[in-house]
Order: sequence, then C-alpha cells, then structure tokens
Amino acid sequence: MTMSLYSLVKKTMHGLYNSRIKTPPILDAETYFPEAKYIAGHWQAIRDEALDVAKNIQKIPLFHELMPEQAPISANDAPDWRMFILRGYNMNVADNMAKCPTLARLINETPSIVSAGLSFMAPHKKVPMHTGPFRGIIRYYLSLVMPLDENGQPGVILTIAGKDYRLAEGEYLVWDDTYEHGVVNTTDQLRIVLLVDVYRAHMPLDMDILSRLLIKGAAAVIRMRKVFD
Repeated sequence: MTMSLYSLVKKTMHGLYNSRIKTPPILDAETYFPEAKYIAGHWQAIRDEALDVAKNIQKIPLFHELMPEQAPISANDAPDWRMFILRGYNMNVADNMAKCPTLARLINETPSIVSAGLSFMAPHKKVPMHTGPFRGIIRYYLSLVMPLDENGQPGVILTIAGKDYRLAEGEYLVWDDTYEHGVVNTTDQLRIVLLVDVYRAHMPLDMDILSRLLIKGAAAVIRMRKVFD
C-alpha cells in the first residue's frame, strides 16, 4: 500500500528529530512544562467545564472528523473518540474557549501551549499504538474523569513505550508522543482528559526554527480546510 503523504512526512520528521534530540518517553515536568502543576491545581474546575460540554457530547466532533489522517486510530472500532478543541496550532477556537472560561484562561496565560483540547473516550474504546508527528512538541495529559475498573483502580490504561500508566483524577504526565503509545478504556463509563501539546523547550537552534515552521504550516492547512469554522 502506498504510504500517505502524512505518513511519509511523519517518518521523515521522526528521523530528523531523533538524530538531534534524544530524550526519554516520560519527561520531567518542571524542566519541560513548569506550568503543569499549576494547571493541574485547577483540575476540578476544568473537569466541571468538561462535564458541561459533555451534556451535548453528540455535537462534539469525532477526532477523525477534525483530522482525517487520524482515522486509523480514531475510526478503528465502534466506540467514539471525540475531541473538543480549544486551541489548535496556536489558533483559538472562540466558541469553545467561551464554554470553558477557566481552561481558556489557563491556555491564554501559557504561551508554550500550541494546542489544547478535551478528549472524550467512550466505554471500551481502544486507540491502537501509534506515534505523534514530530518531536518539536510534547504532550501534557491531565486526568479529569477517570472511571474505575472492577478492582477499584483507574480503568483506562495509557501505554507509552511499552509501559502502562493508570492516572487517577487530577494526576498528569508530561511525555514525548513520538514514542509509540496507545490507550484503552476497559470500563463501561466515559473517560475525559485534557490533552495539551506544548512547545518543546531546550531544542537546538535548527530544530527550534524547523519546529516553528512546521507549526505554521500545520496552522495554514487547518485554515485552508476550515476545520474550526
């Protein structure tokens, strides 16, 4: 099967960034996203806003409706994976920001946030193992609504580079999503997390310049597609 343009670009970027940036899958939050703890301190207010949004969950787009390239991991099975985007590649979605004032304020106060959204994963949804596009951004994952399994532990498993993580409500990780990762909701209940893409700190100058160009290019594609209109 012919490799898609998206996959080809991603493969090329992985090789280039991997040759210049060598960091582990899980990153030190204080070093790479010092605002992580402050944002997590507001997790209950963010959760309440997310629950309000979830009251009209059928109006929230499926992830692959926003980004068709993500269909292999979003439309891979019957349960839904929906994304409520507040910022995408440095562009705010005004209507969505207005519905989440606390989260919107935190996003606007944090210049390193490139993209941010609320992720709604239906019961028994499985997102297969995959990798993010390029190492110039890193991922902040804040658990907001985490159903428990029959043993009383968080019932959604996030696997990163072969290691499983179960995050209770209010807990977070800062990590490099170019490492292979996947998620499965083993429960009968909805899972909600905040997903934030953060501009990577401490990059070599050439990678910093390339990352800024890639983000501008992605924003141009989103504007052309009118994704947030």
